[in-house]
Amino acid sequence: MSKLEDLLQQEVSSEIAALKADAEARAKAILDQATARAEALKAARQKALEAEYAAAVRRAESAGELVLNQARISARGQAVDQVKAEVLKALQNLALQPTFGDTLRKLADEALQSIGKAEAVVVNPAHAALIEPWAKEKGLNLQTDPKLNYGVKLVAEGGRSQVQNTLTDRLERAWDSLSAKAANAIWG
Repeated sequence: MSKLEDLLQQEVSSEIAALKADAEARAKAILDQATARAEALKAARQKALEAEYAAAVRRAESAGELVLNQARISARGQAVDQVKAEVLKALQNLALQPTFGDTLRKLADEALQSIGKAEAVVVNPAHAALIEPWAKEKGLNLQTDPKLNYGVKLVAEGGRSQVQNTLTDRLERAWDSLSAKAANAIWG
């Protein structure tokens, strides 16, 4: 029996070795397949993370550009406001010059042309002496209004209508065009 036993033993050992080799081959295939899936998942996740990162960078850059543009717009607005303040200061200084009477008369002549027949000219009390000779020459009543600055107001006969012609009003009417020119001169 020993030969039979040896033969059976050999056959069993062979069968066990074959099963073991088959199991190891299947395990290696499963492991290789799992490793390949893991690598594919890892690569896909890495690609998704890189896409998310790129999108986040683009969003941050866009937000930064928006903040920068807002800051530029604000700075331009402040600069234009400062230019306007300087122009208004120049108008105030102009009113202190000895030639301001000539300016008032020119403003009054323009207002008179647009109103036709007037009965009164109104100016700031500080400028009454400057326009008084003009008012007498035109036969107009001279009135004062402390709220009226840097110009004149003519009142039509019967008080039906009036025309105000001041440097500040003219500046306001022309400011859109002037501010665009000022911005262009500053920033090109």
